[in-house]
Amino acid sequence: MSSSTAPESEKKQPPVILCIGMAGSGKTTFMQRIIAHLHAQKTPPYVLNLDPAVGTLPFTANIDIRDTVNYKEVMKQYQLGPNGGILTSLNLFTTKFDQVLNLVQKRADSVSHILVDTPGQIEIFTWSASGAIITDTLAATYPTVVAYIIDTPRTTAPATFMSNMLYACSILYKTKLPFILVFNKTDVVSHDFAKEWMTDFEKFQEALSQDTSYMSSLMNSMSLVLDEFYNHLKVVGVSAVTGSGMDEFFKAIDEAAEEYETEYKPEIERLIREKVYGELKNRA
Repeated sequence: MSSSTAPESEKKQPPVILCIGMAGSGKTTFMQRIIAHLHAQKTPPYVLNLDPAVGTLPFTANIDIRDTVNYKEVMKQYQLGPNGGILTSLNLFTTKFDQVLNLVQKRADSVSHILVDTPGQIEIFTWSASGAIITDTLAATYPTVVAYIIDTPRTTAPATFMSNMLYACSILYKTKLPFILVFNKTDVVSHDFAKEWMTDFEKFQEALSQDTSYMSSLMNSMSLVLDEFYNHLKVVGVSAVTGSGMDEFFKAIDEAAEEYETEYKPEIERLIREKVYGELKNRA
């Protein structure tokens, strides 16, 4: 009986949705939409904003990096440019992330999801030490899912589509977490072409054949490599403006959270045990 009750207690942990996307992909508007959707369902989320440079947020964040770190002051004090200022602000915030986790933990039983909005300068979060610490810390406690937001109208050309897929691939292997491709702005352009390119290799080859630039041969080679990558991806189309695709998105989140519990969590726990064992061995 005890083995059947254990999974039930584990399922109480709300899934973390890490919203990652390039500048202009509609990531913050998408965050506003999913927050509104969850409130409409009477299942309020817990919201973290990790973008120190955002002017105004169209939603209310429970924890806002701007309350802790003044981005412009950081730039001035350390004589940094905009990107350096964002990175340093994130680094400073990460030094207090244990306090953030405590606050999240206190509310974990009463919220449906934990939503995390990341900086628009995508590489600052995905490839920095502070971004890795935040991601790994959340993933060690909660079912964590990466939602990669894509600007659908801008990916209709094979070259931009391929660059987005390569970036998504790199983030997937960097985070080693369940991954959802979210094609945003489907009210402007449907994402059907992208689904077709990802499932039908010949259709993408056909689109590539119309590209006469020097990049077409490179993309042709890379598309063969990414074919395997597509097999393990969940793909949803949404519109942050109209709200279409929200039910499909949250269904994908539920599936990804389940996948985390069965496939990713055992591996994460194994890595943590190895790290602890290694540290103990070094001390001895």
